[in-house]
Amino acid sequence: MIGIRVLVVDDSMLFREALVKGLSQYLPKDSLIERAKDSFEARDKILEFEPDVMILDVEMPRMDGIEFLRRLLMQYPQPTVVLSGSERYHEPALKAGAKDFMVKPDAALLRTGQFFAELAQRAYNVAKSQQPVQPASNRTAKKLIAIGASTGGTEAIAKILGGLTLPLPGIVIVQHIPPLFSALFAERLNTTCCMEVKEAKGGEHIVPGHVYIAPGDKHMRVKKVAGNLQIECSMGERVNGHCPSVDVLFDSVAEAVGDRAVGVILTGMGNDGAQGLLKMRQNGAKTLGQNEASSVVYGMPRVAYEIGAVERQLSLTGMAIGITSLVRS
Repeated sequence: MIGIRVLVVDDSMLFREALVKGLSQYLPKDSLIERAKDSFEARDKILEFEPDVMILDVEMPRMDGIEFLRRLLMQYPQPTVVLSGSERYHEPALKAGAKDFMVKPDAALLRTGQFFAELAQRAYNVAKSQQPVQPASNRTAKKLIAIGASTGGTEAIAKILGGLTLPLPGIVIVQHIPPLFSALFAERLNTTCCMEVKEAKGGEHIVPGHVYIAPGDKHMRVKKVAGNLQIECSMGERVNGHCPSVDVLFDSVAEAVGDRAVGVILTGMGNDGAQGLLKMRQNGAKTLGQNEASSVVYGMPRVAYEIGAVERQLSLTGMAIGITSLVRS
């Protein structure tokens, strides 16, 4: 089994550490477990750690687990298993959005390991379940994610894709990168994320859950053909000093997809992508930009933000959650 990322939230240090130790014995070996002592620390850890599943206590100071879950799920689709010493919280936990519920064991059962084995299995099942979120209407459902990046972008893109979970619309990406390296980049990403990643050739129909990387020596555009979105790759003059150009991609997405797109501009030198992202926003798309603190070079996202193309700035660690919330809202 492939490992998962687990966030354990409990105000009792002793029980919290017992959970971490017990779960580590029954989860896949490459799983990662992080801790939080209350809902406020959990909120920050979710953005930093990007867990696949959260194991959440109910009775905690400052904000109880049920209220935290209600507020959290309004913004982020965080799969959660609720733990409590009382069965009376079972129904409220599920109504608040928890995927599963378990009663905390007494000391004798805790020592047997049976509880940890069952909790680990339930947490794994919740983390791996992929339940499509139905959009409110076809009009508001997002149909495409477009990402542009330059200096520092390869690692930024890898981190974002690694934090995304299905279901997702298709994703098209322009990364300023030399020919040949774009194919290697796509191959690397294909082994590290839940989606199928490939270098675009041109002529492909964009399929949900698939990622298309622009070839390193061709512009990539999105066209609407017979009601479907299709990729076009072509040689051309450099735009903003680049081929492929982020502006070329974003311009085409603005025209072909309009308000059913999400645009993301990441770390990079220069201004490529800023005007195209502005056009996307003017056509109704949701737009995000990487913030200065997490950018290797705060050039492209800065220009885009200053001209009003970026609706919201996020850190790199929060970008996957931000994209997911826009796609599934």
